[in-house]
Amino acid sequence: MRENATEPESKLVRAWQLAVLRFAVTLDDDDRMHALGVAGEVDRLGGAADDAFHFFRRTTAELCAAISGQGADQDAVIRRFLAQIDNVRLKRAVEAAIAKDRTPPKLVASRVKPGPDLWRGLASRRATGT
Repeated sequence: MRENATEPESKLVRAWQLAVLRFAVTLDDDDRMHALGVAGEVDRLGGAADDAFHFFRRTTAELCAAISGQGADQDAVIRRFLAQIDNVRLKRAVEAAIAKDRTPPKLVASRVKPGPDLWRGLASRRATGT
């Protein structure tokens, strides 16, 4: 992020980073489209009246492809994005969301009421003298 960015610009760039994170978590096409929409808003901050500034839209398209495993040079694209994130918690969240070795969370087994043989095989208190 630019050193001399104004507060509204910084908030919009952060919103873009969060939109990319959301896509990385869900891999949903609606979230990809939202990230591209926010990228368009950031591009318009560049002041180009003819809509010639496409950096954030182009970067978002590359990022979404890389996150989805479809883009060329995926690791480099993702590394560049991570290098630009100045918030440590956000950076860790993005890293976790795009980790190649991430495994889906395990489902918690429903609790089963213990059966009548719960204590089978254990010595009774009377037998141990307590």
